[in-house]
Amino acid sequence: MRPAFSVVFLTTLTGASQGLFLALLLVQLLAGYGTLAMPAPAFFAIGAALGVVFAVLGLIASFFHLGHPERAWRAVAMWRTSWLSRECICLPAFTAAVFFYGVAHWFGAASSVTLGIGAVGVVLCFALFVSTGMIYTCLKFLQEWATPLTTTNFIVLGCASGFTLATACATWVAPDLVQFFAVAAIVLTVLGCFTRGASLLRNARLQPKSTLQSATGIKARPLVQKSRGFTSGSFNMREFSHGQTEATMQSIKLAFIVLVFPIPLALLIGGIVLGASVLFDLAFVVQYLGLVAERWFFFAQANHPQKLYMGSAS
Repeated sequence: MRPAFSVVFLTTLTGASQGLFLALLLVQLLAGYGTLAMPAPAFFAIGAALGVVFAVLGLIASFFHLGHPERAWRAVAMWRTSWLSRECICLPAFTAAVFFYGVAHWFGAASSVTLGIGAVGVVLCFALFVSTGMIYTCLKFLQEWATPLTTTNFIVLGCASGFTLATACATWVAPDLVQFFAVAAIVLTVLGCFTRGASLLRNARLQPKSTLQSATGIKARPLVQKSRGFTSGSFNMREFSHGQTEATMQSIKLAFIVLVFPIPLALLIGGIVLGASVLFDLAFVVQYLGLVAERWFFFAQANHPQKLYMGSAS
């Protein structure tokens, strides 16, 4: 498939926002039980504001994927059957919940109020994670996506980037929480390494269900396609093929593996050991750039059946 950067940025930006919100709420819950010291309300307000910014940027990016942005409201019409429509509903609803969560903390609302808003936010957060992941998981004809690992990776990698962002944010607003967030980010990054590695191993073993023989009904072997029947480009050729060489694909895969997992882990551990806040900031920047490459590779790796015919002429 040809990756659309609008969707790449939509999924990575909103994923970081969702992970950051979960980090904020987790701290509030643990502090309520006395496990952690309760940070100042400003920490929750600033963190929520940052989460809203990331979510809004993701929402803006999604508009660049629309052929007719003025008809965007129609995207919610099929919410009973379409995961895309559900995502379109959950994203602004989640953003609103994060906004009111931050406002409630800023004005010193009671913990019961902030936790109530937070509970609604958690439901919307995971509804958004599931809706986004299921857009791709439900496409059975794209074998690389049709696995529970797709939705799992959206959740785990989003949480990993969100907790890394929370670590960077805490260095400026709540230094006492830096180690907690950093350790949580390390655990989630390691978990993400296992889940994303599992999907890469699975996809490497896939065998195409369609062949030129099954597509054309011609049983002869070998069967070689000499022409597509036209000489200029077409929608199918543009949309269902990324146009990159195998060497480029392997380079991008290696790049995202290194940028998402070992380098951020080293920076997070180094930040804890050395007490250098700049390392936590750098860890988020590096990991986010890696997730952009990871999401590009995720979309590009999918082999649409159309590509079998449109991309195989000799």
